[in-house]
Amino acid sequence: MTEHKLKNLFWHRFRRNGLAVAGGIVVLILFFVAVFAPLLSPYNPDDIDRKHILEPPGMRHPLGTDDLGRDVLSRMIWGSRISLAVGFVAVGIATVIGMLLGAISGYYSGWTDRIIMRFIDIMLSIPTFFLILAVIAFIGSSILNIMAVIGLTMWMGVARLVRAEFLSLKEREFVLAARALGASDLRIIFRHIMVNSMAPVLVSVILGVAGAVLVESALSFLGIGVQPPTPSWGNILTIGKDNIEIAWWLSVFPGLAILVTVLGYYLLGEGIRDAIDPRLRERQR
Repeated sequence: MTEHKLKNLFWHRFRRNGLAVAGGIVVLILFFVAVFAPLLSPYNPDDIDRKHILEPPGMRHPLGTDDLGRDVLSRMIWGSRISLAVGFVAVGIATVIGMLLGAISGYYSGWTDRIIMRFIDIMLSIPTFFLILAVIAFIGSSILNIMAVIGLTMWMGVARLVRAEFLSLKEREFVLAARALGASDLRIIFRHIMVNSMAPVLVSVILGVAGAVLVESALSFLGIGVQPPTPSWGNILTIGKDNIEIAWWLSVFPGLAILVTVLGYYLLGEGIRDAIDPRLRERQR
């Protein structure tokens, strides 16, 4: 089957999956909001208005105000930038590390594979969230630190996926032909095998962004993530927790934003996976 026909088949399967299309629309809307935050935000997210502290949703402030009179809608719009930036940078770090280690492990096998896989097993045995909490407590809670720590603790799943793909592909005819023609290991790994193992990695990346957004929101909610006055969905939730009895909107709206974002990425990732290989769903049943 030609590459063009494969693409057409992929898009046909994807469009038939209503939930996947809905997830894709949610992700596109989130990108639009994050990119055009300065234009969409009705107020400066850091402007304090003590005359309208904890004002409920209304015409002046559609999603209400917080304990300093700041517009919640504006802070949520700008907070989308932080959440998505942390998600993509952290997953980018995790993907690079996971692909390199998975490729080395799957291609060379033997003792190299055993050592890397035992290291992955050790990392998987450590509760990831508590590891992140411990590291952030030592090195500080800047945005860059959060991105790096989340990325350095999320690469194991990508590594195992890439390893499995390399074990399957390295004995294929096109790899044997490249090796017979004198291609170096690096060329075979990056120009031949890696290119053909990107499909499951793409799905893992999309699902990983959802996980990273959730972790960042949890860290900010606990007060060790993105620090005020920088807006983040997690630290808006923290204010909501402190005023839950009198300002329900501070908990409901950022909570819904996190829910819709994570759900959108999961639906999109699952839809792409099913469109690439619908037999995966059947094997999981």
